[in-house]
Amino acid sequence: MIGSDDKKSGFVTLIGRPNVGKSTLMNRLIGQKIAIVSDKPQTTRNRIRTVFTDKRGQIIFVDTPGIHKAKNKLGDFMVNAAESSIGDVDLVLYLIEPKAYIGEGDKHIIELLNKCDVPVILLINKIDSLEKKEEILPVIDHYSKAFDFKHIIPVSARTGYGLDDLKDTIFKELPSGPLYYDEDTVTELPEKEIVSELIREQA
Repeated sequence: MIGSDDKKSGFVTLIGRPNVGKSTLMNRLIGQKIAIVSDKPQTTRNRIRTVFTDKRGQIIFVDTPGIHKAKNKLGDFMVNAAESSIGDVDLVLYLIEPKAYIGEGDKHIIELLNKCDVPVILLINKIDSLEKKEEILPVIDHYSKAFDFKHIIPVSARTGYGLDDLKDTIFKELPSGPLYYDEDTVTELPEKEIVSELIREQA
């Protein structure tokens, strides 16, 4: 680890139902296309670590497969990978769509969050899809009653809305400590694997 007395540094996992925009959000936060983006469910098969570094410190993002009800052994593996990541990080980002109804999948995620002693930020994605800003209020109300979120932040992974506020909030929540990676590191994936991920996206 790279020493620094005044930096914030830690691991952040991004969870949510399949296809809520997790990979798009992570790519937007990093500023490069690392995580595969597709409309097909279960496209994020690996827990990809990407790194964002600036003068405030370093955020190591762990992208996970969407949490869902597994239908086969691969599905079991992907769900277990996502669920196990929750307890191994400093902060959880829980990404949802702007719908007030909490379905069975999101209820399952909230049950998992209740078992972990980790601060959680609720991210309401696709905020740009709402015709009126006040449409978000019932979403905030329903989810606030279901779990004690540390913060609730409306964002748009597509446009970048709210992401500067999100980064500020993440750094406030991370512990003080040295950088885990060199400042120019963006991902721990080898270049060959990044290329294979991008090729698979086009399949």
